[in-house]
Amino acid sequence: MNKLEIRTVDVTQYITPLREGGSLPAIVKADDDFLYVLKFRGAGQGKKALIAEFIGGELARAIGLKVPELVFMNLDDSFSKTEPDEEIQDLLKFSVGLNLGLHYLSGSITFDPLASVADPLTASKVVLLDSIISNIDRTVKNPNVLNWNKELWVIDNGASFYFHHNWDTWENHLTRTFPLIKDHVLLDRATKLDEASLHITSTLTSNTINTIINTIPEDWLINESDTFTPDQIREAYKTYLNSRLEKINSLVKEAEDAR
Repeated sequence: MNKLEIRTVDVTQYITPLREGGSLPAIVKADDDFLYVLKFRGAGQGKKALIAEFIGGELARAIGLKVPELVFMNLDDSFSKTEPDEEIQDLLKFSVGLNLGLHYLSGSITFDPLASVADPLTASKVVLLDSIISNIDRTVKNPNVLNWNKELWVIDNGASFYFHHNWDTWENHLTRTFPLIKDHVLLDRATKLDEASLHITSTLTSNTINTIINTIPEDWLINESDTFTPDQIREAYKTYLNSRLEKINSLVKEAEDAR
């Protein structure tokens, strides 16, 4: 079973919470001496947000978008014992184990629709990617893209794949498109959707998708509320993504009509 080579590091220092995020991600230091934005398994949407973040990030990387390195991050129980803030203390306590980190892009700035850099092909790729992964959270209000070193970087895909919060009805989503693309922060710059779709369909092969999904940690796929096994959940993600690629022409038309 092919998997991506994702590094695993240990958190050595909790530095500061990022309070603009609803799930209280934090800047932390790891045992490789790099800084990361840590996404916690104990936050509101739990491990499913980490799965969405991971799949979305690695799909974005596969189609040539700039994405901070993603790493698996071990968090032990020592941090919650020394944290004075009760809210953060609880978050740390419920997040002991394997979490997800994104390499911290020091000096990056949040994308500004009026002033920031985003070339048409890159914008088109991001728009189509978000249609494919049903990402409801890349809007003017909350762009979730950064400008760093005069390039566009994709972050925060945790609000994607919202069907996975109810596996009983997930197959209903296989025939749907993504009307919420009308609110996408990059839609007005996405003038090369046809070119982007050709690149995406040639890059996101079944093998690429399988490799990404196979890399999801087994532990993240186990939830008391789920009736599916981890293997069934992996197959569902693969089926969903392949179904989206099969209807990419419809997603292109939907985005073009919205723009």
